Amino acid sequence: MKILIAHNNYGKYSGEEAVVNKMAAMLTSHGHEVAFYRRTTEGVRESAVGKIKGFLSGIYSPSGVRGMREALRRERPDIVNVHNLYPFISPAALFECKKAGVPIVMTIHNFRLICPTGLFMRDGLPCEACLERGNEWSCVRYNCECSRLKSIGYTLRNVYARWTGAYRKNVAAFACITDFQRQKLIAAGYDSEKIVVIPNFLPMPKLYENEVGKYIAFCGRISREKGVDLILEVARQNPYILFKLAGEVRDKGLVEDLPSNCELVGYLSGESLSRFYRESAFFVMASKWYEGFPMAILEAACYGKPTIGPAHGGFTEIIGRGELAIGDLFEPNNFDDLERKVVSLWNRPDEIARLGEKAFEKLKREYSSEVIYQKWDNLFQKLIKE
Repeated sequence: MKILIAHNNYGKYSGEEAVVNKMAAMLTSHGHEVAFYRRTTEGVRESAVGKIKGFLSGIYSPSGVRGMREALRRERPDIVNVHNLYPFISPAALFECKKAGVPIVMTIHNFRLICPTGLFMRDGLPCEACLERGNEWSCVRYNCECSRLKSIGYTLRNVYARWTGAYRKNVAAFACITDFQRQKLIAAGYDSEKIVVIPNFLPMPKLYENEVGKYIAFCGRISREKGVDLILEVARQNPYILFKLAGEVRDKGLVEDLPSNCELVGYLSGESLSRFYRESAFFVMASKWYEGFPMAILEAACYGKPTIGPAHGGFTEIIGRGELAIGDLFEPNNFDDLERKVVSLWNRPDEIARLGEKAFEKLKREYSSEVIYQKWDNLFQKLIKE
């Protein structure tokens, strides 16, 4: 089978790019041929001309449509797996796949089919105004991108896609990474028969060493929407607990008055990232928005580390509740509840170990690359037959 992966890279390397690359590697390792149709936003929007190009291309990209047509002719794929189309491919390119008779599976990483920003977030909190109103104009009304030009551009590209039926008419299957996403698409009027849930995945380690953790860890963007301000406040109120935060600082104001028991370790990869996970006690995520599928939860599970996260979005599915939980959930944006959960777990090393074992077991059972590959292969085979 030959799969064409279509993806517009973001301005900065993101978790979505990592998932795209892992997807290609997984398919290749199982004997499939993978080709790419890839564009990039990196460096383009730094100039006024680049911003204008991005504005117009997001609505309709002639070069993106032409590029898709050429990729289909050149590669002759059996199926197209679409990830991000904005801004330089654009949803208009999907009509080329329909004309060529090649089925499309769209991986849903975020909420962009419903919300112009893709985040379901406004003023640092969850917002579903566009879903509730059945259109995208709230993005302009509330200036969700904090730039009138960007908010208008993001809105118009969603309006174009909705009016032309670019997604509904051309996409054979939508692969959501959580059931939470699936339910939101159904609420927005998408055909439930076309929507499946295929989570993100990781290669499964054979085992892990149950090391006693030295600190509470966070891995991701150092920004307010990630709830880092809440994590830092928990640290400030509990100076006897060491916290380490890995990732790029996106909001320098957050770290100007860093508590003495907090350490920023920067962006990590390879062995340094493995050591960071291995030497932690557990992970904490305090995201104020729903997020898509935070890979840090699975990465922590590889090392037998549980995660505390907010009780909204996909977190409730991945972390879970009761006997099957692989961590703990706190009331979103509630500092007191977050602090209680963090301090309680820190003081119960046996519970950390028990939850860590559950996390490893769930990774193996539900999120290993072999399990997820079978879901993808079954879907691809089904669509090609149809």
